[in-house]
Amino acid sequence: MVPTVYRNKHYTPPIHNPMPELPEVETTRRGIAPLLEGRRIETAVVRQPKLRWPVPPDLARMLSGQKIESVARRGKYLLVRTENGHLILHLGMSGSLRIIPSDTPAGPHDHVDIVLDDGQCLRLRDPRRFGAVLWATGDPGLHKLLASLGPEPLPEDGKFSGEYLFRKSRGRTRQVRDFIMDSHIVVGVGNIYANEALFRAGIDPRRAAGRISRARYGRLASAIREILVAAIQVGGTTLRDFSDAKGDPGYFQQTLMVYGRDGQPCKVCGSTVRRVVSGNRSVFFCRRCQR
Repeated sequence: MVPTVYRNKHYTPPIHNPMPELPEVETTRRGIAPLLEGRRIETAVVRQPKLRWPVPPDLARMLSGQKIESVARRGKYLLVRTENGHLILHLGMSGSLRIIPSDTPAGPHDHVDIVLDDGQCLRLRDPRRFGAVLWATGDPGLHKLLASLGPEPLPEDGKFSGEYLFRKSRGRTRQVRDFIMDSHIVVGVGNIYANEALFRAGIDPRRAAGRISRARYGRLASAIREILVAAIQVGGTTLRDFSDAKGDPGYFQQTLMVYGRDGQPCKVCGSTVRRVVSGNRSVFFCRRCQR
């Protein structure tokens, strides 16, 4: 399918609200971890078991009395480690997690509470019900949702590099933007961050992944890390309804170079930022800065 190009400066098609990506999930992890680790779970309250996957019917029994040992992240999944297993949480497209008093009245989209021994609870709010609350015993990395994920892009995982991207891309004709958004290649690079990283690396997002050199993939890997780290530092990106564990919005959108800026001048060269639609997602780029 040929991407649709919108040239009418008076018409801007709507930007689809993205799901929370790695920076938003990591921001949430950092917000809730200090308030969860070391606490014991009294019970779980499930008001709506029909999320993206069914909430385990015996969740309260499995969690009752369990001490929370750590809160980690794998891709866009949060892993709450207890003495007997891991609670696997996913925010879906519009979910959020908050630590609030457990007697706070629940709203219509407040589906699951993990009640703690200090009178607080971890509450999942998910208007679209695309999130997940699952349970795993043993190594959570072997869970079917996590087992095939690609490496983490941030510095703590040495598997991700420009050389890695170069090797994985050989022979691939798909667009490089789609390539780096594939969670089997690398986790957590959502559409906003893919667009911004490709701009920083000077790569046209429409180019075939297999036709990009090793040196350019080196720049792209660095750009992905830099963009994600910068987004985490300011709490992620808010376009519609993401908020962190305290209810504060992310501010990375204020630094966006191309995403959502179609028809506006490029902040680097002054030429017009363009937008095309490919695979039902918006692609933003500068034809002069990106080749």
